[in-house]
Amino acid sequence: MRSREHAVYVISVAAELAGMHPQTLRIYERRGLVQPARTQGGNRRYSDIDIERLRRISELAAEGMNLEGIRRVMALEAEVDRLRAENDELRHLAAGALAEAERRAPRRDLVPLRQEVTVFGGKRLGSS
Repeated sequence: MRSREHAVYVISVAAELAGMHPQTLRIYERRGLVQPARTQGGNRRYSDIDIERLRRISELAAEGMNLEGIRRVMALEAEVDRLRAENDELRHLAAGALAEAERRAPRRDLVPLRQEVTVFGGKRLGSS
């Protein structure tokens, strides 16, 4: 089974799968919205991820967004995905650290802190 990143579709097939004209794909590439892989001969090859991206571009354009707005929205969506993955990783690391701390408890080398209030700069009680 091939991965979703594997670029296999020629431009005509990619355009049909995305529901647009091949010239539209060339425009999107020139504007930096999609970067298809290239063969040694220079022919474009699109992956399943590229097709999904083209469909998302089409959705945003249908909502009335211009190409610069689409580029910005897609960059923000990618950033959200990256931050979610980072957050998941940090949660996993924190859970592991917490489990390790609980495994080591109770620790005899830790002493409870007494809580008391001390007023600084005031008169000493009982002094003359």
